[in-house]
Amino acid sequence: MRCRCGSWLLFRKLLSWICPVTTSFPCRQRRRVIFLHHSPVSDFCSLMHLVKLDLSKNRLQQLPLDFGRLVNLQHLDLLNNRLVTLPVSFAQLKNLKWLDLKDNPLDPVLAKVAGDCLDEKQCKQAAVKVLQHMKAIQSEQDRQRQQKLQAEREMEKKREAEQRAKEALEKELRKREKAEEKERRRREYDAQKAAKQEMEKKTKKETLHTRKPASSSRPPQPPRHKPSWSRSVLRVLLFVLFCILCTLATCKLTELQHQPLCVSVNTLYEDVLAALQNHKTLQNMLQHNSHQ
Repeated sequence: MRCRCGSWLLFRKLLSWICPVTTSFPCRQRRRVIFLHHSPVSDFCSLMHLVKLDLSKNRLQQLPLDFGRLVNLQHLDLLNNRLVTLPVSFAQLKNLKWLDLKDNPLDPVLAKVAGDCLDEKQCKQAAVKVLQHMKAIQSEQDRQRQQKLQAEREMEKKREAEQRAKEALEKELRKREKAEEKERRRREYDAQKAAKQEMEKKTKKETLHTRKPASSSRPPQPPRHKPSWSRSVLRVLLFVLFCILCTLATCKLTELQHQPLCVSVNTLYEDVLAALQNHKTLQNMLQHNSHQ
């Protein structure tokens, strides 16, 4: 019910030329007037304690999206505006008991659900039916939103799976290319090694062919005999004789002839020489006797 206080009605008549719409509270509550010409329509959506709201004859084209915040609203008059649809949050007005949507260019489905609201009973039925209709729309939108989210998730999973498959394919291709490159290098190395071995064999064969004629043209060499012990003794005697001659020459021809060692050597030399001369004289005498 609207307030019937005399002062309140008089105040509304005085301000009707400024703002034809006011919010109505029970007489026991604090009264408040919202001037829609000076404030956005969404300002009253924060007044969640509102129970009765009259927005008739304001040429409203739409209600705020957060209109459902008025969860305590029970009476709503939207007569003679330019509304086509209602916000989905309208389904949250679970305490709404009375609704008037006459003289609005409503969507045909919504107009059929709302009815005419010619009396109190029809307005109450309109509130119940419109709430049910808006809840159905909200459920359908939630379902569509969930389906959309599910489709987006599936699409994202599909993209991730495709990306993983692509990465796996690229990895497999890189692995195959590396294996092929490794095999190619191995074959090149084997070919180079075989060519090198073949070249070495060819060079060795040519060297053998070159050395064969030279070795066949040489005369056979006589076998070498091993030196006997007599030659070794002869060499030692010659070396001793050489040393003696060097000593005699040193003691005879140098200033060392007066040294004791050289004196002994010279004496020994003269004795040996005298003995040889005696031996020669004896040999001559023997030869002369033999001739006689």
